[in-house]
Amino acid sequence: MTQQPVAVVTGAGGLIGSYLIRTAARYAQTWRVCGLTRKDLELTDRAAVQQSWRALQPQLVIHCAALSRPQQCQTDPRLARIINVDVTARLAELARDIPLIYLSSDLVFDGREGGYEETAAVNPITVYAETKVSAERMVLANPQHTVVRTSLNGGVSPTGDRAFNEEMRRAWQDGRCLTLFTDEFRCPIPAVVTARAVWELAATHQPGLYHVAGTERLSRWQIGQLLAARWPHPKPRMEPGSIHDFSGLPRQPDVSLNCEKVQRLLSFPLPGFAAWLAAHPDEPF
Repeated sequence: MTQQPVAVVTGAGGLIGSYLIRTAARYAQTWRVCGLTRKDLELTDRAAVQQSWRALQPQLVIHCAALSRPQQCQTDPRLARIINVDVTARLAELARDIPLIYLSSDLVFDGREGGYEETAAVNPITVYAETKVSAERMVLANPQHTVVRTSLNGGVSPTGDRAFNEEMRRAWQDGRCLTLFTDEFRCPIPAVVTARAVWELAATHQPGLYHVAGTERLSRWQIGQLLAARWPHPKPRMEPGSIHDFSGLPRQPDVSLNCEKVQRLLSFPLPGFAAWLAAHPDEPF
């Protein structure tokens, strides 16, 4: 019997990585999927990574692992570069003869325009965004490799604190009042939808740069209203605010993504966030 080819998913303990593992039985039946968490493999350990590579002999790599909290990257830029750039470079080199899909972010844009297509110029304004741009360029140097930029992903993570909805719900359960910006726009998407799109992209054998996000451009305030309506029990408290009054890390006003390119390849329509919530009232979220 012919053995199934191995697909390695890094960052399997995170949000998108965990959904790639959870949805593999449905959307990746041609692969033997191996999810790697940090407990399984320390990606900054060059020798350990090479040893694991020889043992697994993957035919596809989906690289989700990252230092993904922008404030943490800003505080420790050296660590951000090691994890987000150097690790990616090492994996891209090991995967030079096979497909690799790298998960990136809408935050590579400065947010001055919105509705960004894949051809739009990037302009990172944080350390996190700078590391993602550097990693993107290394990945796309190989014509067999793919970059998927996505937006705010929601869902239920293994640790309970990786999705934006989990952070908001926890704050409300703690009795905190959230200030949500009315002038900061994203295209939120359930991580389960992102995972399906990534598996379908892997099956198309059409590498390149793609945007995968929700079809609805929403402000943080609008997102909060949708989630507050879904969770009446924590007694959600929030107030509108503006990024212009925010004194912390620089924020991008509008990093909404145009996803028409990837939509032409997918077997299903990418959903708007409000419509998806309405259609999945019982989905853990």
